[in-house]
Order: sequence, then structure tokens, then C-alpha cells
Amino acid sequence: MNWKEVIANADLSSITEERRQVLKSVIEYVQNKVNNHEIPVLNYVCTHNSRRSQLSQIWGYASAAFYGIEIVSYSGGVEVTAFNERAVKEVKNCGFDVAIKEQNGDNPIYEVSLGEDIPSITMFSKVFDDVSNSQRPFAAIMTCDHADENCPFIPDAEVRLPVRYEDPKKFDDTDKETEMYHTRSIEIMTEMKYLFSQIKR
Repeated sequence: MNWKEVIANADLSSITEERRQVLKSVIEYVQNKVNNHEIPVLNYVCTHNSRRSQLSQIWGYASAAFYGIEIVSYSGGVEVTAFNERAVKEVKNCGFDVAIKEQNGDNPIYEVSLGEDIPSITMFSKVFDDVSNSQRPFAAIMTCDHADENCPFIPDAEVRLPVRYEDPKKFDDTDKETEMYHTRSIEIMTEMKYLFSQIKR
């Protein structure tokens, strides 16, 4: 199964009304940019930029591409760690072509390809204002409670929108590890699909 089939098979009815309200502000931001013939820039922020923000960046980008909507999709954190190998494995399992572009010590730089004529994206752990996240202004999408609560100000962010997810890290090295990374990934994908399905071009 490739990533397009994963998105196509997502059941949007699984998204609760509470979560739809959470996503509403992001939908309004993206729609406003599209209406003004601007490309939305979304910067998904989580403390370590290792799991949730990386998955959100990929699924946000892929879901927008699925619906033919051009966006810029970034991610970052407040500390540099690495794109966690468990999350990388989940991305591969969802049908993306993932390759190490540069070893870069403990923080490898990956290239994630969506195939066809869709530009690939470069993934590695970085702070939210890293030079590679160069396009401004942007919407800061806060994907974890720690970053949301401890980063009261993010320079250059037009808006700051909390879309929090539970951290699959707590299942690391348990017999539920693979299952829970996949569960979190599919949850994020489904919500990103819903988000971009609401955008009128």
C-alpha cells in the first residue's frame, strides 16, 4: 500500500466533533491564504521535533498534495534531537520512500519522496526557527502540550494554533511500540486529510 491509498482509506467519520473544532482554526487559516492566492506555510512544532511534529509535517504535506493544494510544510522544536527511528519506520510502512540523505552524526537527514511530480521533503530534527524553515510568515501548529505551554512566543508566527497529540514515546521498547506508533500516525493522517478536504480552491 502506498501513501495515497493510506489517505484514501482514512475514515473521516472517526474524527470527533471536539477534534473538528480544534482543527477549525487551521482550516480557516489555510482557506484564507488560498482565497488570497497565497501559499500557506505551516510549521508543526513539538519540543524535540522527533515524532509528532515530524509525522504531522509529512502527513500535512501529503494530504495537501492528495487534494491538489500547494502548501509549505515545516517542522521544528525547541531542542534538537533526531527524527526518531521508530517514527521513520512508521513512515516507511505507510508507503513513503525514505532514504538517508546525510548521516549528520546522531541527527540523520532524511529525504522523503512522494513519487511522481511531487517535490520530496527533507526531514531532520531542528529548532522551529532553523534556517531551513526559511519561509515567513507561518502558522505555528503546536503538536505537543509541552511546547505549547512552554513556548509562549514564536517569532514570525502569524498565528499559533494548538493541535495536540499524545506522544507514542511512552510505548518505546514495549510490545505495543509498533502498534502505537501506527495508531498515532493514522490519527494524525486522518486529521490532516480532514483538514485539507475542507479547503475550497
